[in-house]
Amino acid sequence: MVSGPSRGGEDAGTAMKVLAGDIGGTKTWLQVTEFSGATSRTLAEQRFVSAAYPDLLPMVREFLLSAGIPVVDAACFGVAGPVQGDVARQTVRVTNLPWQLDSTALAQASGIPKVSLINDFQAAGYGIEALTAADVAVLHPGDPQQHAPRLVVGAGTGFGTAQLIWQQDHYAVFPAEAGHAEFAPSDALQAEFSQYLMQQGGRGFYDRVLSGNGLVNCYEFLATRQSGNVSATQQQAIHDEEDVAASITRRALAEDDPLASAALDFFITLYGAWTGSLALITQPRGGVYVAGGIAPRIIERIRTGGFMQAFLDKGVMTPVVAAMPVQVVLNTKVGLMGATLAGSRL
Repeated sequence: MVSGPSRGGEDAGTAMKVLAGDIGGTKTWLQVTEFSGATSRTLAEQRFVSAAYPDLLPMVREFLLSAGIPVVDAACFGVAGPVQGDVARQTVRVTNLPWQLDSTALAQASGIPKVSLINDFQAAGYGIEALTAADVAVLHPGDPQQHAPRLVVGAGTGFGTAQLIWQQDHYAVFPAEAGHAEFAPSDALQAEFSQYLMQQGGRGFYDRVLSGNGLVNCYEFLATRQSGNVSATQQQAIHDEEDVAASITRRALAEDDPLASAALDFFITLYGAWTGSLALITQPRGGVYVAGGIAPRIIERIRTGGFMQAFLDKGVMTPVVAAMPVQVVLNTKVGLMGATLAGSRL
């Protein structure tokens, strides 16, 4: 919905307040930034539990009221879901929430003059431009080409993707729904996992593999194969915690739970394999950026695990993907950064 490398139309002395949001199925970040000429400053920022609200509007109203900011000039929300419409009006049903958002209705109800809805990975794509060297961890240097396509992927509540294409003086961002593509196993164990997913009900697609719930599925699948070696008490202890995926991750990183460790390694291998397949499809010689909420938490395991091995395991196409730089985005607010930049251009 929004493109262009910089803000336009504002005088250097005119301040503009932008409300930005990164809306996910688990959490939502809201932020107000004031732009004045070439400078900007954050006025307020807050994290919300998405499911605690029936819709985005009451969350926005609560945030602005608590921040003491009655008026903003524009708002842009990166939303986890496919955005429909055009520049004038966008609608989206949030994938993992019962929210149906409409930019025109939000503008009218909130009193914000300009409201834009973009896909959350479109927002992450815009945010790539604002990252510093400290915001990323290089997994593979590759042989980058200036202005070549870029790819952003990320596992969190679901699996998101976006492609960045250079256009004259900036990268335009095109989101996709690769999380809903069919899971493609590449060995016997993965084929067995695919059958397991189908037996659990529904299609075996990547949102069920590369997400927080996907990690839980990996764990439970491996538990069925090792039932004689895994105590019921151990499994129950993990499931008794509110965030099962976080529990599995914590136990795996502590290296005191072999099943959790095996599940995380399996997850990382699947993550690298699918990212490599997407790289073959999109040819991102400008770089592959692994974003989302999960990768930064397990970065050391990703560094030493099977991510890059699976990414590069592409047969005769291995030299092709080997030329692509790969890095993990450590700054989990990249989507919020991108929504802020997009909002400043409205």
